[in-house]
Amino acid sequence: MIGTDLLTETDLAELEAGFEGLRVTALGGGHGLAVALEAILDYAGSVSAVVSVADDGGSSGRLATGLDLPPMGDIRRALLALSPEPSLWRDLMEFRFESGDVAGHSMGNLLIATLTEITGGFEDAVGAAGRLLGARGQVIPTAPIPLTLEAEVDGVVVRGQVAVATSRGRIGLVRVLPDTAVATPAALGAIAAADQIVIGPGSLFTSLIAGLRVPGIVEAVNQAAARLVYVCNLTTQDGETLGMSAEDHVTALCRVGGLRLPDVVVVHDGPLEVPSGLARVEAGDESGFAVERADLARADTEWPAHDPARLGALLRRLA
Repeated sequence: MIGTDLLTETDLAELEAGFEGLRVTALGGGHGLAVALEAILDYAGSVSAVVSVADDGGSSGRLATGLDLPPMGDIRRALLALSPEPSLWRDLMEFRFESGDVAGHSMGNLLIATLTEITGGFEDAVGAAGRLLGARGQVIPTAPIPLTLEAEVDGVVVRGQVAVATSRGRIGLVRVLPDTAVATPAALGAIAAADQIVIGPGSLFTSLIAGLRVPGIVEAVNQAAARLVYVCNLTTQDGETLGMSAEDHVTALCRVGGLRLPDVVVVHDGPLEVPSGLARVEAGDESGFAVERADLARADTEWPAHDPARLGALLRRLA
């Protein structure tokens, strides 16, 4: 790679022009997807977030069950990640009630539920929320209906995202219910149009693979011409990926999720405070896939987390 100090202003301008039209689609959910989106905003011309809708915990789970809507917690996080500028709408989306009948509910989740009633559709509501926030990209649910995650853990069927995430044992199969679920056309379109597809970081089975198992999603990723990048978690996850290496994570994505082998796998290589009982996710020298190692961890967090600026610089180089 040529150092930027050796490039002329004209060279730099031409490089920037190339990134202005770069279309990046990120798949996942939760805090991991939010970090990836913050990173991608640093270099992409357009950004699409395809978000899993199989979460059944917290405010999202309560609203999804009560209102028969897809869970909106991960979607809300993605919208906020794509709307970094301070605003009253951002404050509203981030607010969480602490008492009364609405204790534990996120105002952002309630707002999306309200917009669904007003607009007549969940996808329209998410788009409207993005416009209110001034989001610098689009957020798309993997499916237009709430999904239930089901997995086989050591041969035993476990149902529900929270139950699967906290199970101990080998996860050999993941599916989403109902069987009639199909991916949203907008999600398939964003995947097909991408120049780069980023999967991870995030909970391997209950977020990443859960999204891939929506009928049509993994098929679209595997057929896309985009370069496929998988960002490994910094550490293993208690109850879901204990004892798993980077190779094990990729194997699960391919065998359980049906994903083609990523073009490159990103692995942290640098200082890291690992919580007790967990381990770093590392790749061996002969992993069977292309590995990109870099120091990607934040130094100012109590729990291991990717640094969006460092991750963005690396993903930019891999685009």
